[in-house]
Amino acid sequence: MAVVTQPDAPAGRGRALAQSAVKHAALELGLPVLQPPSLKQPEAVAELSALRPDIIFVAAFGQILRRAVLDLPPLGCLNAHASLLPRWRGASPANAAIAAGDSETGVSLMKMDPGLDTGPVIAQRHESILPGDTTATLLARLAELGAALARETLPAWASGEIAAVAQDPRLVTTCGLIKKEHGRLDWSRPAAALERHIRAMTPWPGATTSWAGKQMRILRARVAESVVDAPAGMVVAMAGGFGVVCGNGTLEIVEAQLEGRKPMSATDLARGQRGLIGAVLG
Repeated sequence: MAVVTQPDAPAGRGRALAQSAVKHAALELGLPVLQPPSLKQPEAVAELSALRPDIIFVAAFGQILRRAVLDLPPLGCLNAHASLLPRWRGASPANAAIAAGDSETGVSLMKMDPGLDTGPVIAQRHESILPGDTTATLLARLAELGAALARETLPAWASGEIAAVAQDPRLVTTCGLIKKEHGRLDWSRPAAALERHIRAMTPWPGATTSWAGKQMRILRARVAESVVDAPAGMVVAMAGGFGVVCGNGTLEIVEAQLEGRKPMSATDLARGQRGLIGAVLG
C-alpha cells in the first residue's frame, strides 16, 4: 500500500536535502512514499489508517510504534530485528554481538508490542559471525537474511499456519544506541576485547585514539602473539609496523588513519611518523 520512511535530511558538504535509500528504491518501484516527521502525530496515524493495511512490516525504522499504530493492521506490525531475540534487544544488536565475542547471531521476525523489542517471535534464522566481521559486513548479510525470512514467513503468518512464541525473560540482554564517543579505545582493556571493539565500531563511529594532539583511527588490528612488558597504551615496534600494549596482551595494528591523512598500513605510518614508537596513546 505504501512505504513509510524518514523525511529527507541534509547530507554531504553542501547539506542539500537527500532521500533515504528506502525512499529511492520505493520510488523506482512506483510505490507511494509517506515521510511523517513522527508517528506520534495524530495526522500521521490517520494517514496510515486510511490505507487500511493488513500488515505493517518494520525494519530499522528508528521509532518505537505506539499502540495507535500497532493496533491498525489485523495481522499486526512485524519487525525484522538483527539478533536472535531475546539476546540483544535494542538499537545496536550487530555491534553488541561482535563486541561481546558471540560466535553467531541472526534475524528475528517479531510481532511488535509497545515495549522495546519485547514482542513474541514468529521466526528466526541463524548466521555465524566470522573472525573478520565488522558491523558493516555482518549487517549486509543479516539484511539479506531478514528479507528472505520475511518472504518465507509472511504467507504462513497471514494464513495462521504459524504462531508467535513469547521471549524467555531469563535470556534477555540489551544494547543501547551507539554514540560517537563509544568509539574511543581504552587501552587498559584486554587486547582481544579491543580487537572486537574495533570491528564493532566499523564503519561508524570508528575506533579512535589520540597521539600528539591528533586523532588516530584504528581501522584494522589483530591480537599479537608476543607479550610486551610496558604500560597500557604504549606504542611498540613490531615486524608488521607497530602494536599497542593493552591491559592484557598487545594489539598489533594493521591499518590506521591519522587525522587529516589517508588510511595507510601500520608499516607506512610507523615509518613516516617520528616519535610514534615509544609514545603513549591517549
